[in-house]
Amino acid sequence: MKYEDIVLTKKGAVATITVDRPKVLNAIRFNTMLEIKNVLDEIADDDSIRVVVLTGAGEKAFIAGGDISIMANTEGYLDLIHELPAGQQVCYNIENFPKPVIARINGIALGGGTELALCCDIRIASYTAILGVPEIKLGIIPGYGGTQRLPRLLGVGKAKELVFTGDHISAQEAKEIGLVNQVVGKDDLDEAVEKLCQKLASKSPIALAMGKEAINQGMQADIRTGMSIEARCYLMCFGSQDRVEGMNAFMEKRKPEFKGY
Repeated sequence: MKYEDIVLTKKGAVATITVDRPKVLNAIRFNTMLEIKNVLDEIADDDSIRVVVLTGAGEKAFIAGGDISIMANTEGYLDLIHELPAGQQVCYNIENFPKPVIARINGIALGGGTELALCCDIRIASYTAILGVPEIKLGIIPGYGGTQRLPRLLGVGKAKELVFTGDHISAQEAKEIGLVNQVVGKDDLDEAVEKLCQKLASKSPIALAMGKEAINQGMQADIRTGMSIEARCYLMCFGSQDRVEGMNAFMEKRKPEFKGY
């Protein structure tokens, strides 16, 4: 499938989705979100792909946010009444994609950029990255889940500070508060992402999917319900050939070769 706003590349077990609008610092529009949805659908059933990377084109920006030149010409809420929920659904699809999704944050990640990064499982940022949800400065609030995912990740107090002030924060501060997992030098970003991708790709796809599902669903439930979710996901793993291979490999003192079934 041909895309206008994104580029899909595949290398071994890793698929990379690159938002490719460098003239506007990879700012997203509704078409960008629809293309992300379509590309996720395209690779969801590709068993050769075990890890997904989301990033932005060039060296300046991951995703600078929403395309303000388009938003400024949107007259009222009726124009967004269908687009906003559809965009939120794309974020949900990233968050619950059955394969690990890594955000490669190579520069500016503001507004929708931070919100898309929040949907990813693990975030690795360059020291040059800048994050934040500055929508308040435009008279709006985050609309792609920022007000919901930030407090779940950082706590209510810090989330309110970021949303209410619209302040930008450095990659290092983002790491200190738990917004990103890893911060590396600009020249080391690709190596760090590749290293993590290969580590995850060597694991059982079923166990990765079930671990992700157990955490995501459990976070929305009370502890008793969460334990039931965990038990269901555990049993799904235990019934797989990957479990047999993993345990046999352990007993035979060799590396397992997981097949994903």
